[in-house]
Amino acid sequence: MAEEKFICPEGSSERVDKILSQAFPEKSRALIQKAIEKKKVRRVDGSFLESKTKINSGDELIVDLTRDETVSLMPKNIPLEVLYEDDQILVINKASGMVVHPGDGTKDDTLIHSLLYHYPNGLCPVGAPNRPGIVHRLDKETSGVMVIAKTEHAYHFLVEQFAKRKTEKEYRALAHGFFPTVKGKIDQPIGRHPKNRVRMAVVEHGKAALTEWEAMKKYAELFTLLKVKIHTGRTHQIRVHFSHLGHPLAGDLTYGAKKNESFGRVMLHAHYLSFMHPLKLEKLNFCAELPPDFQHSLGTLSIVE
Repeated sequence: MAEEKFICPEGSSERVDKILSQAFPEKSRALIQKAIEKKKVRRVDGSFLESKTKINSGDELIVDLTRDETVSLMPKNIPLEVLYEDDQILVINKASGMVVHPGDGTKDDTLIHSLLYHYPNGLCPVGAPNRPGIVHRLDKETSGVMVIAKTEHAYHFLVEQFAKRKTEKEYRALAHGFFPTVKGKIDQPIGRHPKNRVRMAVVEHGKAALTEWEAMKKYAELFTLLKVKIHTGRTHQIRVHFSHLGHPLAGDLTYGAKKNESFGRVMLHAHYLSFMHPLKLEKLNFCAELPPDFQHSLGTLSIVE
């Protein structure tokens, strides 16, 4: 739809975003709120509204609830390891080295390009620009379980679960050094590094970030294999937290790891993901075992009994 006139229904008196959501049930509340923020909803006299602005029966508005145009991306036949799928969601085991979505410096080999090839008619129409269906992400070098929305309902349902910390996420990480205890928690805020803006860091006024860890194995070469659970989803959270402790992840040169030919990438793997299905409302659990490259790297080390 392009611009059209909208008249608030008789007997109505409510926030404009709520009124429009009721009038256009095929449009998501998020889309409507974004349209209001972008000043695509106005009164006939030209004045703009906020989402919380109250309108009354008979009020006339000019609304434009069309989606923003996105850059056209070409599908590419890149293999995907699918763990589960139905008409609402897709769960994959992302390979290390695959970037999730297009951005500055990326080529045509992202997860999005692969999804467009394998699901030409079955991807969610919403998401950040050029990120259809992407509700969370893994770093380029991180392998493991990811869920992708195939419908608008699933997208908003899953985004809410991640935002409200109702999902469960467990990783495997290989860190430098030995730890003084078998288990621990890292409760330190994370934000942009004050001097290097492409990095994150533990900073006083950052966003709350909580990481739990448990040592699984120790290696004579001074590495520890960890089971890591994150209760928040900050950018580079696990990498930043362990670097802050003085135990950067093996292969993570960005956050202080020593260069070692045994590790061809950051040694981090999303092992487990649990969330509620958007329609069935039942808990789903998915695991992805360590990929061959991770296992090979561990195989070059000597376990401490």
